[in-house]
Amino acid sequence: MIIPFQFVMVLLLFISNAGKVSAQNYKELLALEGVWKFSIGDSENWSKPNYNDLSWEGISVPSSWESQGYHGYDGFAWYRKHFDGLNLKRAENYLLMMGYIDDADEIYINGHLIGFSGSFPPHSKTAFHALRVYRIPEEFINFEGNNVIAVRVYDRLLDGGIIRGKIGIYTNPNMVEFSIKLEGIWSFKKGDNHEYKNYIYDDHDWDNVMVPLLWEFQIGRHYDGYGWYRKKFYLPKGLKDKELILVLGKIDDFDQTYVNGNFIGSTNDFRSFGKSTSYSKLRAYAIKTEFLKEEEWNVIAVRVKDIGHNGGIYEGPVGIFTREDYNKFWRNNY
Repeated sequence: MIIPFQFVMVLLLFISNAGKVSAQNYKELLALEGVWKFSIGDSENWSKPNYNDLSWEGISVPSSWESQGYHGYDGFAWYRKHFDGLNLKRAENYLLMMGYIDDADEIYINGHLIGFSGSFPPHSKTAFHALRVYRIPEEFINFEGNNVIAVRVYDRLLDGGIIRGKIGIYTNPNMVEFSIKLEGIWSFKKGDNHEYKNYIYDDHDWDNVMVPLLWEFQIGRHYDGYGWYRKKFYLPKGLKDKELILVLGKIDDFDQTYVNGNFIGSTNDFRSFGKSTSYSKLRAYAIKTEFLKEEEWNVIAVRVKDIGHNGGIYEGPVGIFTREDYNKFWRNNY
């Protein structure tokens, strides 16, 4: 399947209902445009919430750093911004909108990586044309006081930095509400090994990828074949007794999906490239109660086969519903 490039980048907005994106869905909770702390260079300490950034320069966001005294600078730089969690309500869903960043970025909330676009050297890849909208997990927010957003940026040529767009924390009143949210960062590895499905498997050296988003824009273009995704999730008390549905959005092309090493579902019409329509099917698989570990960490493993052109978990929503909520979601969207 061939998907137009412009549509592919819109898929970065994985937080919308059934992959549909509309600016009207967003409600601003906290404006973040204006002066941010800024430093050229690169240090992992700059992502930490307790790092002292008082000596850093001030820079306007959004605007290229070249237009603010850093003309001709290509390389790494960091932005930091403090905000008061008392200005946010706990009942909301939280989306950090960072506009357009040239070329690649990583975004941290209180030291926690919540998302990235493009890639850094030695295999740098630009994402200057991608609108950045990242979900902020509620557990990463300090609702009682100071919070820090840290943005690591790499620019390889021409303009660099947080260059344009709306900057702030938003909510989406129409956002799909899962019992367990799974959008965001997953572990990924090219190739095929059935041991990857196992609950006990060391995936610490796997690549980080954003889900949902085609793997061509994360691991390199023109990769066809097998790839595996893995994601840990915590199952709170009380959910195990409910019938749970894992929704993985849409996958190009075929998948086999496991929870804690147990097979729960697959989509494969066994057709060849150009004839298969599996990529267009919503993945929704029931999870047997006996497969789950209550008040413990659980592991989802997804084996994906791409038979041509684009591949991977490319469109949301992605998460775990109760059966009741899944039925509501289906009625409202299909």
